[in-house]
Amino acid sequence: QVQLVESGGGLVQAGGSLRLSCAASGRTFSSYTMGWFRQAPGKEREFVAAISWIGGNTYYASSVKGRFTVSRVNTKNTLYLQMNSLKPEDTAVYYCAALDRRNLDVFTTHYNYWGQGTQVTVSS
Repeated sequence: QVQLVESGGGLVQAGGSLRLSCAASGRTFSSYTMGWFRQAPGKEREFVAAISWIGGNTYYASSVKGRFTVSRVNTKNTLYLQMNSLKPEDTAVYYCAALDRRNLDVFTTHYNYWGQGTQVTVSS
């Protein structure tokens, strides 16, 4: 079992920045591929970014590539999402998730563990 707790969400103006954190506890954090997903009101949960178990490989949704950066510090059991140049369409609840495999993956149904989410609101 892995427990995940997100933090760092909030209200920011368009063009601003936020950094989300995801604290993990339970089984060895470094064994998991980690992902960030988001869900806007009335929409399905969608992939944002993923990072491999040792952090060497990353993958981003085209909508955030070049603006968002995913990283992890395994010694701190923490995952991060640095979000720059935020747009109103980035408004959503952001979730971190853990995948009990070492390949990067974009599918929500493949991830084994989820946090409770943190709200990000970008005003225009």
